[in-house]
Amino acid sequence: MNSTIRLTTAQALVKFLSCQYIEEDGGAAPLFAGVFAIFGHGNVAALGEALYTEKHHLPTYRAHNEQGMAHAAIAFAKANNRRRIMACTTSIGPGSTNMVTAAALAHVNRLPLLLLPGDQFANRKPDPVLQQVENFQNPMTAATDCFIPVSRYFDRISRPEQLIHSLPVAIETLLDPINCGPVTLALPQDVQAEAFDYPAYLFEKRIHRIRRQGPDEQELADALELILAARKPLIIAGGGVHHSGACQQLADFAVAHRIPVAETQAGKGALPWQHACAVGGIGVTGTAAANQLAAEADLIIAVGSRLQDFTTQSRTAFAGKPLLQINVAPFDALKHRAKALVGDAALLLKLLHDALPCWKSEENWLKQAQQLNQQWQQFYDVVTANPGDNALPSDAQVLGAVKRQSEKTDVVVCAAGGLPGELHKLWRAEGPGTYHVEYGFSCMGYEIAGALGVKIASPAREVFVVVGDGSYLMMNSELATSVMLGRKIIVVLLDNSGYGCINRLQKGTGNAAFNNLLQDCEGQAPAIDFAGHARALGAFSESVANISELEQAIGRARAASKSYLIEIKTDPQISTDNGSWWDVAIPQVSDQSRVRQALTDYQQQQQNQPY
Repeated sequence: MNSTIRLTTAQALVKFLSCQYIEEDGGAAPLFAGVFAIFGHGNVAALGEALYTEKHHLPTYRAHNEQGMAHAAIAFAKANNRRRIMACTTSIGPGSTNMVTAAALAHVNRLPLLLLPGDQFANRKPDPVLQQVENFQNPMTAATDCFIPVSRYFDRISRPEQLIHSLPVAIETLLDPINCGPVTLALPQDVQAEAFDYPAYLFEKRIHRIRRQGPDEQELADALELILAARKPLIIAGGGVHHSGACQQLADFAVAHRIPVAETQAGKGALPWQHACAVGGIGVTGTAAANQLAAEADLIIAVGSRLQDFTTQSRTAFAGKPLLQINVAPFDALKHRAKALVGDAALLLKLLHDALPCWKSEENWLKQAQQLNQQWQQFYDVVTANPGDNALPSDAQVLGAVKRQSEKTDVVVCAAGGLPGELHKLWRAEGPGTYHVEYGFSCMGYEIAGALGVKIASPAREVFVVVGDGSYLMMNSELATSVMLGRKIIVVLLDNSGYGCINRLQKGTGNAAFNNLLQDCEGQAPAIDFAGHARALGAFSESVANISELEQAIGRARAASKSYLIEIKTDPQISTDNGSWWDVAIPQVSDQSRVRQALTDYQQQQQNQPY
């Protein structure tokens, strides 16, 4: 007869998480690095007790915002290339629904996140309880149902013994290269406290490893045929290159076969910026070099990318060209009428390399790429240079200053607005792990919380956050968490007095400036002391007037003992142009002549789309 251990549902859950490990550098590391928790009446009594008991094996971190802590957990997983995970627990009601945005972010970016929201009573005795959402037609409906469309796996644990089935499925989902994403286990507060005799084997130490899927033989043969017929191929490196740990295989393949490599936002840093095959970002926010090469290439090889509209310039960048998609997920590999090669990026790049011992691209193709890239680097030097102490700097000039004061091991973190575009075009990533921009969901408010997650993952690195005033005002509370946990981050806050990126987009579509910059909004624009606010959250901070002062302040921030915010005012009108196009629908009827002209231009650009 199997031995059993009598535990509450919450105790069994926490004990199980504490027993999961992941292969790492020939050894094993805990799969779960900790649990972010904001306690309430839906989780404090039972799950709180269980976490307290296991706190030496599974640390619990107190956060200040539920969405923020989930963003930090996501960033931690991304910084670990999906090999280590964090969990997040909340009370019922608003505590749980605050994490739905983060779940969507993890879902879009294919990143593992374990969400443990509290839920209403399964027995319904005290219904309706505080913060319960009542559905008049279906009493089984709960606020946590919001997680269903943004979870890769969702289960409401209505009986203690259901954990025996659900927990292994949850782990498999979190670690599966194809189905990786958020897992939600909704925990009714009465069930959390109920006891059950669990089989002891559930709590045995288990060491997991990431599955590496090999190719279908016919797909591999078709891919080789495509490559052999090409003279001017271009590789697009996506986030899957990092997730697979395939950066070295990508470099080896590109060098051996003389293929230039462009990068998506998620793939940036796969090659160091000065690598002989690197041509920078691709697409709407890419470099002129990479986009020109995409236009001239006779084969596009996308590795680990879902090819979203910023990468493809809304299906105009390389429409009609042969496209080979190397991706572990068939869902992504089949996009854009691609020839699919399904499997692990590191494994497949090695197989392709070995199967092409003599083939190289046209000799002048890589030389052309290097010349175009050199022209872009000269352009970089111009647009990122110090404009002088009396000029209001652009985003690019601020990024130039941050880069000049950076070390090769530093990490830059960003998420939304105009800054990700400037970073993708201009940031000189030093290699894997140095560039962390969330642009799959482009979620304002991710920046500071994400930087905290990166710092937890890489405590020896200096982590820089570049964030606009709009995103900072949306979510800044985890700056206080970084101070509390002693996880120092450096925040460079660019204050352009509003949503500068969307203001530029608004005017670019023919519309008048309206409701984006504070000066164009209803009411009186507030004078916000961001440096003072950061000090109120416990961080060091200062405000600087120009690029020279910014560079000096970065030196002080690097030497500081805790999180540091530097505020600088920037010009909201300037962005770096690369001549690309992005499909943003224009009103087909308008009284404004500028909108009508924008519609005409828009319809002309649409002619370049395949349908």
